Amino acid sequence: MGLAGDDLRLGYHGTLVVDGASLGIEAASVTALVGPNGSGKSTLLRALARLHHPDGGRITFPGGESALDLSAKDFARKVTLLSQSRPTPNGVSVRDVVGYGRHPHRGRWRTGDPGGPRAIDHAMSVTGVTAMADRAVDELSGGELQRVWLATCLAQDTGVLLLDEPTTFLDLRYQVEILDLMRELADLHGVAVGVVLHDLNQAAAVADRIALLDRGRVRATGTPEEVLESSALTETYGIRIEVGTDPATGLVSTRPIGKHLVGRV
Repeated sequence: MGLAGDDLRLGYHGTLVVDGASLGIEAASVTALVGPNGSGKSTLLRALARLHHPDGGRITFPGGESALDLSAKDFARKVTLLSQSRPTPNGVSVRDVVGYGRHPHRGRWRTGDPGGPRAIDHAMSVTGVTAMADRAVDELSGGELQRVWLATCLAQDTGVLLLDEPTTFLDLRYQVEILDLMRELADLHGVAVGVVLHDLNQAAAVADRIALLDRGRVRATGTPEEVLESSALTETYGIRIEVGTDPATGLVSTRPIGKHLVGRV
């Protein structure tokens, strides 16, 4: 299972914000979308999730099946999105919120989902929220709530998982654990993961491929080593960005150089 957008044109109220973008989210792989604020990352991800209808272009699954032609329920069995923000229900338990992810697999009156309890338990376990299963979600911290929403997406049990800034609100430990979880979903379960990240070093650490967006266009796609290149990043972000190798991991490492560091490096 994978998902691809081809020559997508996306806008708001007649203003074009993404122009001619093509992007593939491949099975058993993590693809990170990076770029400055306003570059179109989240808009492109939302379009792939069918939450933003394109003004032009196509969104397809492998084999050419159009994602736009599926019913909402059939699409939700294939693709799920963790968006930046979701309304928090009052007085609803963590377990029940995670259970929302099983909606595409249920019939009327929440019936016909024999795999539901196992999927819910597994999703809560891997995101570390099992101990809070009976707590009301409106009592949770921002980081705890983010993990609950991720568990809801995992309970949906789709072949394509789209994540819009999933490490927001999380402390360092849980940021790393979410990145590790993305890799495990791709490597062990063959999931096609597409993720918007602001942290370039996180993108380098987790992604097989990176798409660099700049003012509504995909400027470059490729491996982290190919895309995270100093001159391209400096021009895209409008600030000097040096690129090297992390001595601890051997991965590409980026470092923005602010005014207070000019002359020191």
